[in-house]
Amino acid sequence: MDKLKERWDINKNWQFVFLLLGIVALGYCSYKLANLFFSNQNIVPISLLGLTFFFILLKFTLKLFDKLEKKWRVNYRWELITIFFVFAITGSSSVFIGRPIIKLLGITKDNLPVFLYWVLYIFIGFVFYQILLVVNGWLFGQYKFFWSFEKKMLRRIGLKRFID
Repeated sequence: MDKLKERWDINKNWQFVFLLLGIVALGYCSYKLANLFFSNQNIVPISLLGLTFFFILLKFTLKLFDKLEKKWRVNYRWELITIFFVFAITGSSSVFIGRPIIKLLGITKDNLPVFLYWVLYIFIGFVFYQILLVVNGWLFGQYKFFWSFEKKMLRRIGLKRFID
């Protein structure tokens, strides 16, 4: 247990929650990937393939953590899991919020050319993504990281004057 705490820079027991959630999410993704290959719902091959995917994804994730820990300069390794959760939640929730807004505005594939519909859909989703990224980052205790991430992203797309 001490080795695990040391590897993930865990100082308080509540920080294990992020590690546990990360493992559960990785297991769920592995199961869903394995389920794509077998339509007959046979538990043995799905379980074996799921375990294989789990270990492959775990290896990949740990290598990614090593690389991103240096790039993002986080204080603790467990914060990387929190940051990934914020990205995942924000991506999903921006679609859930953007979709009703598009309907409320009366934007449909029927009254607009398909290309214009998708441009507006992506634009509205992008706007809500930017807002939700900072809000979710704040909720998960990573406001400072996501605010600087947001400023860097907005500078890169040429919106520097709106953030300074």
